[in-house]
Amino acid sequence: MENRKNFFHLHLISDSTGETLISAGRAAAAQFQSSLPIEHVYPLIRNRKQIAAVLEAIDQEPGIVLYTIVDQELATYIDEKCRELGLPSVNVLEPVMATFQAYLGAPSRRRVGAQHALNAEYFRRIEALNFTMDHDDGQLPDDYDEADVVLIGISRTSKTPTSIYLANRGIKTANIPIVPGVDLPSGLYRATRPLIVGLVATTDRISQVRENRELGTTNGFDRQHYTDRATINEELKYARSLCSRNNWPIIDVTRRSIEETAAAIVALRPKLR
Repeated sequence: MENRKNFFHLHLISDSTGETLISAGRAAAAQFQSSLPIEHVYPLIRNRKQIAAVLEAIDQEPGIVLYTIVDQELATYIDEKCRELGLPSVNVLEPVMATFQAYLGAPSRRRVGAQHALNAEYFRRIEALNFTMDHDDGQLPDDYDEADVVLIGISRTSKTPTSIYLANRGIKTANIPIVPGVDLPSGLYRATRPLIVGLVATTDRISQVRENRELGTTNGFDRQHYTDRATINEELKYARSLCSRNNWPIIDVTRRSIEETAAAIVALRPKLR
């Protein structure tokens, strides 16, 4: 039987960038595998005129309406107009804010875009991103002691995307490829500050990912050797042995998303939270 997908319109209205809303909408939609959302994102919506234009567009393609609008008057306006159109609408932040308010015993300031304020945390994340990009794939090996985390692993163990995800949380992350017969930088062994973590995966998983990697224009590239399971198995044995000798923890990323791998790394060193 053909596995057919149903499509529906998902309208996302935000008074800021819409990142929070997009994440929430996709997380909910992912639970309904037979239906796929057609996303319509409306960021920086902050007055009635803008909302009226958005609602006119929604009326042309009806669907579920999710919004993050901190101005209560504008939020009420959206709810009223959606009821008139016969469409469901949810203020995604309101239940969360109400819980915070009840527990903390104080009203929220309802400040638009408060999570994007240019504070110390913001600049810490930018600094971490710059450091991480400068130290990708074994670059700048002399200052690993400035890192919070150093990831090591053979090719195709998600070192770079995991590093970038951690950097977005303000964690300075370097990553180094493990290549049998090639010594790791001496600066890594001298570093006392960073958490050093080895990333591994199953032989089949790495072979599959490598086969999908386009490296045909790389000088001297041998695809058969690169994807050979016996070769990969030897690379993994070498990586595991290297980590074992140095008491570096190992994380198997085979069935983990980047987010799950990052969470496991943070859990290894609580002070990174």
